[in-house]
Amino acid sequence: MSKRKASKHKLDRRMGENIWGRPNSPVNKRSYGPGQHGQRRKSKVSDFGLQLRAKQKLKGYYGDVTEKQFRSTYKDATRLKGDTGQNLIGLLERRLDMIVYRAKFAPTIFAARQIVNHGHIYVNGVKCNIPSRRINVGEEISLGAKAKEMALVIEAQSLPEREVPDYVATDGTEKVTFNRIPKLDEVPYPVTMEPNLVVEFYSR
Repeated sequence: MSKRKASKHKLDRRMGENIWGRPNSPVNKRSYGPGQHGQRRKSKVSDFGLQLRAKQKLKGYYGDVTEKQFRSTYKDATRLKGDTGQNLIGLLERRLDMIVYRAKFAPTIFAARQIVNHGHIYVNGVKCNIPSRRINVGEEISLGAKAKEMALVIEAQSLPEREVPDYVATDGTEKVTFNRIPKLDEVPYPVTMEPNLVVEFYSR
């Protein structure tokens, strides 16, 4: 399990973007980086710098997964037919914690990982506490009995800034089905993601 010990908002400020689209992100008020040197004039970024930034942003969006786990996902994407960047996005969207987040069972990806770890999520009726588990098309994800009453879940379902995407079919409350593997342009990212640059970073 990946642990983000520093403030989650620091990633927003470091990137200069509100990567989760949260209304309370400090980037909404201050677009410059954190710290006393945050407002320095930005120098021209190298190709490597752009690729690294794209990787850090994508990795951070998915709950700041470990580098080992993210690299492993990239390697799996290279083994699939088709565009590696699209394959990478498809594999990341198949993570159980991400589908829990997409289904609005949790207000943040970090909260989604937590409720999976605590055993509140079921896959095809069987409890699963592995956030990185890859969900197959047609599998059903549901909330446990205790989770339905959790303030965290109730808060998530009332969030106006997020909608459940088409590739996650919902019954409106406590059960969703993973319909299909989405393409990059179908994923509701609040900011522009560039998986092609991530592919370039790892293929150097």
